[in-house]
Amino acid sequence: MTNPPSLGTGSKLDFHAPLSAERADRLTTGLAAAEPSTVLDLGCGWGRLLLRVLAAVPEARGTGVDVYGPDLVRGRADAAARGLSDRVTFVEGPAEEHLGTADLVLSVGAWHAFGDSPSIPHTLRTLRPLVNPGGRLLFAAEFWERTPTDKELAGMWPGTSADTYTDLAGLVDQAVAAGFRPLRIETAGKGEWEEFESGFTADVEEWLVANPDHPGAEAARAEVDQHRSYWLRGYRDVWGFAFLTLG
Repeated sequence: MTNPPSLGTGSKLDFHAPLSAERADRLTTGLAAAEPSTVLDLGCGWGRLLLRVLAAVPEARGTGVDVYGPDLVRGRADAAARGLSDRVTFVEGPAEEHLGTADLVLSVGAWHAFGDSPSIPHTLRTLRPLVNPGGRLLFAAEFWERTPTDKELAGMWPGTSADTYTDLAGLVDQAVAAGFRPLRIETAGKGEWEEFESGFTADVEEWLVANPDHPGAEAARAEVDQHRSYWLRGYRDVWGFAFLTLG
């Protein structure tokens, strides 16, 4: 009997974020236009956006850093399938221990990877000196679409408060305060969120349908049900996700 997959394995997802292929294409085109020779992806997951940029800029070399080994295995396999293995390196370890400079830095949904008490302003300040002069940072992070109610906050992860995030204007202000200029501001749509959330739980849900009586089913069911509740009763239509192209 197979054991349940980990929640968030994401085998049904292209990106570990509410990011459509169409938006990824647009972002890649814009980032590639600056012709970066080096690309650094901190908190890269399986590195799908990193590999898209490298494919679009044939002379570029890239490094992806993440703490989750299985995602890096998937990234290396994807790179090999795309013929990019000679131009990309995947490094397992904390982002803050593998900081380097690059013409293009990617931080997509990974601001929490910096420090024991991370915050978005701290992460932006940490990333600023990593971007070479004239370079770009793609910074993607959460924000409040509107102020959450007490009931909505109670339905989210323990410890979440109205002060955990700011609104979109505040997020952009934080980027400017860190020394960046906003070149492009865009946000995930409802369909992108639904695709991501459904894909995030899909591996576990499909396993549960096939293995309802497995000894691990009860725990897997409780975990995935809790996550779905966080989404549908907590942050759905409240939590936004911004893609900021910063110079």
